[in-house]
Amino acid sequence: MTKHYSIESLREIAGGDSDFMAVVAQTFLDEIPPDLQAMEDAIENDNKELAYQFAHKMKPNLEMFGIDVLKDITTIESWTKTSKNKSSVDENVHNVSTTLRAVFKELKADFDLE
Repeated sequence: MTKHYSIESLREIAGGDSDFMAVVAQTFLDEIPPDLQAMEDAIENDNKELAYQFAHKMKPNLEMFGIDVLKDITTIESWTKTSKNKSSVDENVHNVSTTLRAVFKELKADFDLE
């Protein structure tokens, strides 16, 4: 089964150090779920400034893990600068949420983390 993140990207960043890879994975699992929830809540509440901050904050981690949702994050960031209704980014939010929740499960399984 194909992963939703790139173990190769993580391995390259960690220099092949499996202990460090586990630490990076754990840090991701500590930081990204609350940021994702905050971004979803901000969008739901039409708080575009806060939505932008959380979307932007997550980008480097998503890139580092090779997670293929950057187009969706960029679309969400762009939406925050418009007067469009939040329904215009529903699909993007769904893609980001679904993908990241899959990544959370995969990282926990791959690195035996809680």
